Amino acid sequence: MPYPAHHPHCIYTHNHRTHDVRPPGNSSPLFLGLDLSTQGLKAVLISEDSSVVHESAVHFDRDLPHYGTTNGAVRGPDQGEVTSPVRMWLEAMDLLMKRMNSADVNFSRILGISGDGQQHGSVYWSQDAEKLLSSLDPAQPLEQLSPNAFSLPKAPIWQDSSTTRECRELEAAVGGAQALSDLTGSRAYERFTGTQIKRIRRISPETYSATSRISLVSSFMPSLFLGEIAPIEVSDASGMNLMNVLTCKWEDVLLDACGGPELRAKLGPEPVAGGTLLGKISPYWVQRWGFNPECQIAPFTGDNPATVVALSTPGDAILSLGTSTTLLLSIPPADTAPKCFTTSHLLSHPTTLDAHIAMLCYKNGALAREQVRDHYAGGHWTQFNELVEGTPVGNTGYMGFYFPLPEIIPPNVQGNFFFSTSSPSSPAPSVAPVSDAEMPGPAHPRAILESQFLSIRSRITAILPEDAPPLQRLVLSGGSSANAVIRQLAADVFGMRVFVAGKEGAAEGGAQLARYAWWRARSGGGTFEEMRAADAEGARMKCVAEPRWENVAVYEQLVGPYRECEEQVVQMCRRRRA
Repeated sequence: MPYPAHHPHCIYTHNHRTHDVRPPGNSSPLFLGLDLSTQGLKAVLISEDSSVVHESAVHFDRDLPHYGTTNGAVRGPDQGEVTSPVRMWLEAMDLLMKRMNSADVNFSRILGISGDGQQHGSVYWSQDAEKLLSSLDPAQPLEQLSPNAFSLPKAPIWQDSSTTRECRELEAAVGGAQALSDLTGSRAYERFTGTQIKRIRRISPETYSATSRISLVSSFMPSLFLGEIAPIEVSDASGMNLMNVLTCKWEDVLLDACGGPELRAKLGPEPVAGGTLLGKISPYWVQRWGFNPECQIAPFTGDNPATVVALSTPGDAILSLGTSTTLLLSIPPADTAPKCFTTSHLLSHPTTLDAHIAMLCYKNGALAREQVRDHYAGGHWTQFNELVEGTPVGNTGYMGFYFPLPEIIPPNVQGNFFFSTSSPSSPAPSVAPVSDAEMPGPAHPRAILESQFLSIRSRITAILPEDAPPLQRLVLSGGSSANAVIRQLAADVFGMRVFVAGKEGAAEGGAQLARYAWWRARSGGGTFEEMRAADAEGARMKCVAEPRWENVAVYEQLVGPYRECEEQVVQMCRRRRA
């Protein structure tokens, strides 16, 4: 139901001062962050001092079951194809607004909106889209856009794996996987947007021809609020295989390979940085929900960059110790560009010019740790921790690799592998494989933690430019971040103070981006870090472990032996497949 203009939350008196529009009375401004993930849509409202004042959410399967999704997605009909109905996202936005309204959210206090979307997903607008966006009827829900505003009613999302052919063709067009990685920050991946566009152009040329613009999920959402199609943001554009990750401009050779000469027009202008202002909210939202007509819309980013914004600043690393292990490394600007690899991702930073985010993803995270716990520590974390603490740093030369699932980093390895290494300081350091029977049982818990963390550390060293400032903090998240022994071992391997994040997530990162755009406009400029410096740090981040420098020195010496062991694992798996 539309809410009439006399609803108490719709009352607003204009303040015409440039860059300092505030709600009436003593009410402070609020900033809305929206997170459109695979399984749901979440809203977080923060105040000017970063306090979270409201959260609402819509779960697609539970709240909108008539779309027939499983975990927010529809599989098929083609092999590897995974999509989400665009109309479902529109209905979710309406339902979210109703829930916020029922919770007495005062929409007129919201002065900035930003957010994030699941990375890589894409939305295809029809030739009538701009006209329909600009003439939305406030008496009707957003579903009025469907189907006529879209040339494709379903959006390919990150789980899609139907574009293997397109990946190989794209890499061939630029000289191979490493060349594409050097250009865009990543080799070709099935889920990336460029190859998704390329496949649609191949299998449905009529759909591609009928498409006026292509949005990422992250630029689809601000388009709804602006009443016109929003540009794509630089950090999320890094997940398309279409943008030069160093210049932050569309790369013509990639555009031509994926979508022909017409793709540049379909993507719109060059990608925009976070913290900029795209424009004021459209009248539809003012009239239907009582939003402040001066509310500014900022670019939305991807979910991973939004998490970086919520939890860290350049010079920090975020290590998510969940089902998978993910490192998000916020690399400050340096004279030398970070290196690109075919096993990692490099993204432009959403708020800091010339800064980057490096991303490493491992399949074998918590599952592998839990298997070691069950096999060697009686299924109890207490015993696991005691075994770690009962073995010396460096594990008396034993290293173990545990890959119950086919791994991404290093690629295509699976199984358990054990080694005995001599002291790195010995005259002729050596590495020798050992059998499971020769590997001492109590050594396994320390071995899995050291090998998982040394894998990441060895790659951080390779990615970071030589002239980059030293990393400052390691922020842990995910289930294993609660384990004090794991926290301390991480501090020692990485040589950084370890912090544990609060409940901050991607949606709050989106709200911070909205606040940042508003703050910059009022302040006449300034960096994201300057804005965040005024926030109460203690409330959002807690230091839980300090590096023990004698242990840090040991792990510095173990990076080389670790790399040699890993290379032997890769060779063993290659021979096994031959």
